Amino acid sequence: MHAPIVSATRLPIGSDADLAWVRQEVRQAAAALGFGLVQQTKLVTAVSELARNTLVHGGGGHMDMTPLNGEGKRGLRLSFVDQGPGIRDVERAMTDGYTTANGLGMGLSGAKRLVAEFALDTRSGQGTTVTIADWVCGGVPVPRAGAS
Repeated sequence: MHAPIVSATRLPIGSDADLAWVRQEVRQAAAALGFGLVQQTKLVTAVSELARNTLVHGGGGHMDMTPLNGEGKRGLRLSFVDQGPGIRDVERAMTDGYTTANGLGMGLSGAKRLVAEFALDTRSGQGTTVTIADWVCGGVPVPRAGAS
């Protein structure tokens, strides 16, 4: 079992090797937080799409990974940040079935369906940030402070 992450982690997204590293780090963090195998797979699939978009369409950037603990539940927040051209047509980009070449074929809407929370912030010429979050389902409850 991996030690749980306790603070935010920033991972670069600048090459295909970075994409593999980001997926591996997210899977390990999700497992350490108690995500089940199916839930890990869904999360890593969404991460694959979003990280590739950051690299291919945003010209590279980074992912911020933050563990979420509170109110008896655990989760993971992931933000994919680039300084690229932005998304010209957000409505079209969020349409089911819309994808660009070399993606997983699921697009942003597919990534959104795989996680509990999804937010998109894009500005023309200034870049895009996509933030997702997911929560442990059926995992071990988070102990309250002072509890043993």
